[in-house]
Amino acid sequence: MGRTVLPYSAVLEAEYGRWKNFRRALRREDQQLLDDLFELARRHVQAGANSSMPIAFHPILMSMLLELLRLIRRLELKLAYLETLSHAPGD
Repeated sequence: MGRTVLPYSAVLEAEYGRWKNFRRALRREDQQLLDDLFELARRHVQAGANSSMPIAFHPILMSMLLELLRLIRRLELKLAYLETLSHAPGD
């Protein structure tokens, strides 16, 4: 008997392939951004495999959002640190 369900990593790559016409129409720098978004989704392959969502793009999109939120939080911390340095007494 063969596999009845594709591995999530194959589903993710197939989804990436479905976006190739969209990607081709983007400017080069935006193509890289799209590639980066899918790279962010690849960081959560295990969670995507366990999600059992009927629409494959939903866990992919959620993975992208998680990584973007992580980046925002990291930048907020850096900004807060830099603001404390700029308001330090004696400056």
